[in-house]
Amino acid sequence: MFQVSPEGFSLDGRPLRLLSGALHYFRVLPEQWPHRLRMLRALGLNTVETYVPWNFHEPRPGHHDFTGQADLDAFLHATRDAGLHAIVRPSPYICAEWENGGLPWWLLADPEVRALRCQDPGYLAHVDRWYDALIPRLAAHQVTRGGNVVMMQVENEYGSYGTDTGYLEHLADGLRRRGIDIPLFTSDGPDDFFLTGGTLPGHLATVNFGSRPAQAFAGLKRLRPHDPPMCAEFWCGWFDHWGAPRTVRDAAEATEELAATLGAGGSVNVYMAHGGTNFSTWAGANTEDPATGAGYLPTVTSYDYDAPIDERGAVTAKFESFRAVLATYAEGPLPEPPAPAPLLPPQRVALRESVRLFDVLDDLAGEETRAPQPPSFEELGIAHGLVLYSAGIPGPRGPHTLSVHGLADRAHVFVDGAEAGVLERDATDSLPGLAVPGPRAHLELLVESMGRVNYGSGPADRKGVRRVLHTQQILHDWTARAVPLGHGTPDGLPWRDTADPGPGPTFHRGFLDVAEPADSHVALPGLRKGYLWINGFCLGRYWPDRGPQRTLYLPWPLLRPGRNEIVVLELDGADAPAAELCTTARLG
Repeated sequence: MFQVSPEGFSLDGRPLRLLSGALHYFRVLPEQWPHRLRMLRALGLNTVETYVPWNFHEPRPGHHDFTGQADLDAFLHATRDAGLHAIVRPSPYICAEWENGGLPWWLLADPEVRALRCQDPGYLAHVDRWYDALIPRLAAHQVTRGGNVVMMQVENEYGSYGTDTGYLEHLADGLRRRGIDIPLFTSDGPDDFFLTGGTLPGHLATVNFGSRPAQAFAGLKRLRPHDPPMCAEFWCGWFDHWGAPRTVRDAAEATEELAATLGAGGSVNVYMAHGGTNFSTWAGANTEDPATGAGYLPTVTSYDYDAPIDERGAVTAKFESFRAVLATYAEGPLPEPPAPAPLLPPQRVALRESVRLFDVLDDLAGEETRAPQPPSFEELGIAHGLVLYSAGIPGPRGPHTLSVHGLADRAHVFVDGAEAGVLERDATDSLPGLAVPGPRAHLELLVESMGRVNYGSGPADRKGVRRVLHTQQILHDWTARAVPLGHGTPDGLPWRDTADPGPGPTFHRGFLDVAEPADSHVALPGLRKGYLWINGFCLGRYWPDRGPQRTLYLPWPLLRPGRNEIVVLELDGADAPAAELCTTARLG
């Protein structure tokens, strides 16, 4: 029995300080789970923590996936096999720099859902159906049933979002009704408004911070004097956004704060112990102003997080200094860290075959939809990818300024088949110097979605275009064609043996021959913005000119002995495209 008291935690009557580390199964390939869990043990941790992203397991309403990388049962069995306790955070919302904070995109297409993360009946109906599928799976892994899960989270940093205590009670009651009998907890920032908005009477309150543990625990004690001190997220690094500088945290400074947290008697969850990768289109986004949603900041593909265990599972200086602190709290000698996977030798792969996106649009796009105004991605039934919006500009009339409103997130603008420029969310709503005349000029917008906002008021981030104006006049009568991206590579494309098929967004293909699978990083010289697939698996988005991420991590399980297919979709144009397999071990 795992119990919570003002003095701390205990398991089967023995005191237990939780020394936990965050490792998300959905950011690591299943073949790599055992290695990463052994790394947590070698770091000096006795517990692993993971979120459960709803949208990863229910990509469409009622279609649940618990296989492969989504095999939550297998992951929890692996944590037990590694000798670790587990903390699970199954709340509908997780933040985590993850697409839409874990909330499914299709909630935004349901007219019955009027609001998220509150007692809205339409939203709660979906939550309850999801919990019916998820929670019985988790219940079987509780320590009360012979498993290793000691605690579960009710909701994640709710004090950063709202004040609907009834919603939190609904979630907690739902966990209990479905068989959860271990302690439940909430996690919030240490300020008073976070804690008063996000905590729930009768359930453990914890705090999240990266520094000043004494002040954080004092704030928690003032409001919850009978709760033991626990930091549910000790932020040892940070995440990165496209177009922003690389974020790192000094190892010595982070280690000092970790030591102070433990020295204050607290339990801790190192966030992240190992970050992993935002594969496919799962990277989320933030905003400069969490209250208004202004200032869009899309998250990069890597979730290295400057964590003690880096993206490919290797030891860092932060690992060594954290280990020295954690070893003083261990019950015995720590195991040595296992070696990471070997690295492929550096090599260059020419992407010699290509085909233009517009030449295969009929093969890839859904049915054409007509609407008075541009329909959103959600209305078109697409999670992520591209939508080609088309409309005519009536005439005769002189040239007038064209403006695009409510763009989410990036659009290539074509007038009469010729590209006129690229617009980006928050940057500008018109192209400088572009004046489009009538009669009947043909306007096309190829809109690409980036991650949906995952924090603050953001998780209701619809993709597409709200409206387009020619001077002050709203343009009507639109057609839209959606091209989903993110999962398998499109099959049966009519590849041509040329690296330059013509202007516009283009697929490129090449082949990598390997003797034995090994880790690598992929750079894409000559390419500017797009998506990369290896053997049909989408590694994620690349945008090297924007930075800070200039390579994509390629894990060994995605490769096979012999020939391996590399496919990219380049949106901004390429010059002699190629893939370079690198041996760098860190983001950059």
